[in-house]
Amino acid sequence: MTTGLIEIRRAKAADASAIAAVHDAAWRGAYRGLIPGLELERMVERRGPRWWEAAIRRGSRLSVLLVRDEIAGYVNFGGNRTKSLPYGGGGFEIYPHPPLQGPGVGQRPFAAPPPDPQPPPPGWLVVWGLADNENAAGFYRALGGQPVATSTEQFGTKTLDKTAFAWQR
Repeated sequence: MTTGLIEIRRAKAADASAIAAVHDAAWRGAYRGLIPGLELERMVERRGPRWWEAAIRRGSRLSVLLVRDEIAGYVNFGGNRTKSLPYGGGGFEIYPHPPLQGPGVGQRPFAAPPPDPQPPPPGWLVVWGLADNENAAGFYRALGGQPVATSTEQFGTKTLDKTAFAWQR
């Protein structure tokens, strides 16, 4: 699969199985060794095809990244969920399929916002990532993201630091 033409479109219920497969591979690749094993397994298993289909049917702002008409990743954008930060939009999840991380699939949502009948408010965009996830932090920095806040998140008995990266859109 090449990344010559990367398209973004709204997710459809029929995409649920492919999104679940990308989620499974991407989360295991990104978080194995960071999030405790049992907690990571629970997080991945919770989001099977039925979970994704329900999210799509509820109107989640979920889009898929397509390479040659195959689902190569998914992205979920919306309004900023961290009300203490003065940014309009938020990137909740940006996950290309692991074999396609690196050649530009994950950059596509930053070049053009995903199609959405309710786009995020204009202004800044903020994305949170685990501080120890060097691949994600490097990706956000390479795209011009600036660290603007820190926090923590609990995963079972382990507390992990996270960093917010922001962009001017």
